[in-house]
Amino acid sequence: MQEFFYWIGELLGSGIRAAVDGLRWLFEQIDGVLNSFVDGLTEALGISSSVFSLAFLLIGLLLVYAGARALVRKAVIPGIIWLLLGVLLLSWLIS
Repeated sequence: MQEFFYWIGELLGSGIRAAVDGLRWLFEQIDGVLNSFVDGLTEALGISSSVFSLAFLLIGLLLVYAGARALVRKAVIPGIIWLLLGVLLLSWLIS
């Protein structure tokens, strides 16, 4: 009787171990892909891979996007202002 419960415990433990190992492998792969993407992006732009640089890059791209949307809506003055702010931020970051 004890051998039966030992076998069930061993089977359950092996299943949990396989699930944890699988999840660890998956998250390691995702981490590697994200690190490679960020390294390639920052190297191509010539910026550091810090969180602040990436945040400024995202803000600059959002400003350019807002400017383009404003120009599509035929709001010329706000569109030019948003584009100018976005380009200034991106040029400061990249140069």
